Amino acid sequence: MATTVLIVDDAAFMRMMIKDILSKNGFDVVGEAGDGQQAVDMYKEKSPDLVTMDITMPEMDGITSLKEIKTHDPNAKVIMCSAMGQQAMVIDAIQAGAKDFIVKPFQADRVLEAISKTLA
Repeated sequence: MATTVLIVDDAAFMRMMIKDILSKNGFDVVGEAGDGQQAVDMYKEKSPDLVTMDITMPEMDGITSLKEIKTHDPNAKVIMCSAMGQQAMVIDAIQAGAKDFIVKPFQADRVLEAISKTLA
């Protein structure tokens, strides 16, 4: 059975890029969310195997959303995505329970490497 993924990013273009990489590599994208609150709601509804989560978003940021998801499911596998130069946020994300971190703009092989490492 294909690994299910929830993609969370406030930029539709970024969601499309990640979805394209994942779909071409046999993953099943079960949902897309544009902010952290949608992500929490969708996670509870869909229970995906993996989440890719942007950090900077309206309504609820990715780190707050990550913490909410981890409260709901301590075994949640979340990979944070963000732009260059946000090292402090990366540390916060890892401390909050993120499994890995990928930097925008995405390299397909780096996305896939982070996912296979997280699912291993």
